[in-house]
Amino acid sequence: MSLSSETIKEFLSKLADALEVEVNAISIETRLSSLDWDSLAVISTIALVDECLGEVISAEKIAECQTIGDIVGLGEKN
Repeated sequence: MSLSSETIKEFLSKLADALEVEVNAISIETRLSSLDWDSLAVISTIALVDECLGEVISAEKIAECQTIGDIVGLGEKN
């Protein structure tokens, strides 16, 4: 399944809020290592992927991701 650009924009907006950064400061190319990426960010991201992308993922799956785009890709698997 391919996600719509609106769905991805919504996810990025909510992720920016969760990470307390401006939405224009992140994109699907943003490397997670460049963010304040901690356990709270992982938990928030798990909830956002479920809410926005309709996919339940584990912390282990997120740990394999290098970029926000990799996380979005997890939501496109089904």
